[in-house]
Amino acid sequence: MGKRAEYDEGQAAGRLRVRRPEFRWAVHTGAVPPGDVGPGVWSRAAVEAMDADAIRAGLPYVLSGHGAADQLAAALGTPNPAPGQGPAQVTVFAVREMVKAGFLTDLSGDPAQPALHPDQVAALAARPDLAELLAEAVPLGPDQAAARLGVRRSTFTDQIVRLGWISPAGSVMIDYKSHGGWTKIPLYSGVDLALLPVLRPGVDWEALRTVPAGRRSPLAGLAPVAPGRDVVLLAEVAWIARVGRAAVVNWRRRHSDFPAPVGGTDIHPEFDRSAVAAWLLDHDKIETPSQIPPAMLLLDGAEGPTRLRLDGPRLLLADDAEDEDQLSGWTTDADADALAELTAGTFGASLRRLTVPGAAPLAVPGEVRVVDRFRTGSGGLKVTLAWPAALRGAASDGQAGGVVHHGLAYAGPGEACACQRHDCGGIVPVNWCQEHGTSAEPVLEWHPGGGIRCADLARRRTDTAAEAASAAHGESPM
Repeated sequence: MGKRAEYDEGQAAGRLRVRRPEFRWAVHTGAVPPGDVGPGVWSRAAVEAMDADAIRAGLPYVLSGHGAADQLAAALGTPNPAPGQGPAQVTVFAVREMVKAGFLTDLSGDPAQPALHPDQVAALAARPDLAELLAEAVPLGPDQAAARLGVRRSTFTDQIVRLGWISPAGSVMIDYKSHGGWTKIPLYSGVDLALLPVLRPGVDWEALRTVPAGRRSPLAGLAPVAPGRDVVLLAEVAWIARVGRAAVVNWRRRHSDFPAPVGGTDIHPEFDRSAVAAWLLDHDKIETPSQIPPAMLLLDGAEGPTRLRLDGPRLLLADDAEDEDQLSGWTTDADADALAELTAGTFGASLRRLTVPGAAPLAVPGEVRVVDRFRTGSGGLKVTLAWPAALRGAASDGQAGGVVHHGLAYAGPGEACACQRHDCGGIVPVNWCQEHGTSAEPVLEWHPGGGIRCADLARRRTDTAAEAASAAHGESPM
C-alpha cells in the first residue's frame, strides 16, 4: 500500500500521535499552518514538518463544557450546585453561546459537548463584563426575542421565523393554566438574534422596528429560505463585513479555510451564510453586537416623577390576570437604591411609563415592587421588578404617562357618540360627547386599555362576530 499523500485533521493528528483537540488548538493559534492542499487538508511534507512536541505543549489539558460552566459561575460569585441539587447558574448552553460569539474555541468537533482550552476559559472568567455577556447568552422565548430585536412579536414569529432567518436553539414546556395547559415554547439564541441585523444588511431594520400597528410588515412579501439554500454572493459577504468586494476576493485567495462555494458559478459563486458568518467571526472581520437598548422607567415619587433606566432589560408579560409581570435589568447602585425607596411602601410604586424595545409603552397604577436584587462576582447589579398583570395597561401618549382606561357603557355607543372606540368595545369619553360627556355622565365599567382584560374582551367580540357571520351564511338550525 502506498504512502498517504494528503491528511485531514484527524489523520494528521494520528500521524503526529497528538490528540485531536491539541491539533485543533495548534491550528487555531497558528502553530500549525493552514492546510496547504485545501481547507483542513495538509500534504505529507507539511505534516512531517510539524513539531508534535510543541503541539502537545500548547494544550496542557482539556476543559469540558460543564467544567467551563462551573468556572464561569464561580467567577460570578454564584457557584453551580452539585448535580441534582438545583438549577445551574451558568449552563453548558451558555458556554456554547460563548463559543458561537467567538469568546471561546471549541476543540471537540461536537457542538453539543464542547472541549475548551483552560487558559481561554480563565481569560473569559476574568472579564469585568462577564455577567453582561452571559446574560445575553440566556435563551429567549418569542416575546423576549422580539424585544431583544426591538420588533413586535408578530414581526418576529410571523415573518423572521417564517422566512427561516433564525431557528430555535431549544425549547421549554410552560404551563399556561387557563390558556391550554402545558405548551412547548421555542427558545432562541441571544447571539443568533444579535447577529441577525449584521448578517441581513439588506433589511431596513429601523422600518421593522417602527412599523405602525395594523400595517403590513415590510417582510410579508418575501419568500422563505429553502432548506440548505441560505446563500450569499461575494458582494453580500462584502456588505456584511463592510468592505469592498475586492477585499473578500483577496480573503478567499489568501485564506485556505475560507468557506468553499455551495453553488453558483465560477464567476458568481454562492456561499452558505452561516459558514461565512462563522469564518468572519473567527477571523475578527465582524463582531457580535452586545448593546441592547435600555428600558426607561418613569415612577411616581414623593417629590414628583423619577426617571430611571435598566440596561439589558428582560420583560416577561403574563397571559393570566392572576399572575405577575416581571422586568429585570442591570442598573447602578444609586438607581437600585432609588427603586428600593420608591417601591418600599405598602402599595408599592406607580409606574407611569415604561418603554422597552419591542413593546408598546405601558403603565401600572400601583403595586410595583422590587422582588430581587442580585450582585454578581464581577460587580454587576441586577434588579427585578414585579407587579400584578391585571393592573398593566397601555401608557398614555403624554409625557406624564399613566394608564389609558377604556370604559364599557351598559348601552353600546350610538350615532351621536363622538368618543374614540376600541376593539374591546370600550370607549375613551370626551367632554363634548352627547352620550358619554360631562352633560350625560353615564355609568361605565372601566379596565386598563391594552391590558389582559382588554385583549380578552376584544377576542370575545371577534369570536362573536365570526360566529354571527358563519350563521348568516350557513343553514338555519333545525
